[in-house]
Amino acid sequence: MEDDLVKKITANPKYHKLVKTRTSYGWLLTIIMLVVYYGYIAVIAFHKESLAVRLGEGVMTVGIPVGLGVIAFTIIITGIYVRRANVEFDALTAEIVKESGK
Repeated sequence: MEDDLVKKITANPKYHKLVKTRTSYGWLLTIIMLVVYYGYIAVIAFHKESLAVRLGEGVMTVGIPVGLGVIAFTIIITGIYVRRANVEFDALTAEIVKESGK
């Protein structure tokens, strides 16, 4: 019984579209995140004086808000993926399940 259901689902063109879209979107966001994170680390490693510039008269430097920006970017990019998954990917999954007869 379950083998038939698996065959129906994997034979559905919408299933292949879902897998392809979700995989490519996940890799795109992963690459973007890696570029941002490793870019920040590269600046720290090779041009740290640009992040050591003081902001105002206090002890805060440019590196602190930029580092917080990297963390905020991580949260935002995760939210973007979750929103698309909840709207597009879940709807497509529901269509596949409905068409498979379950």
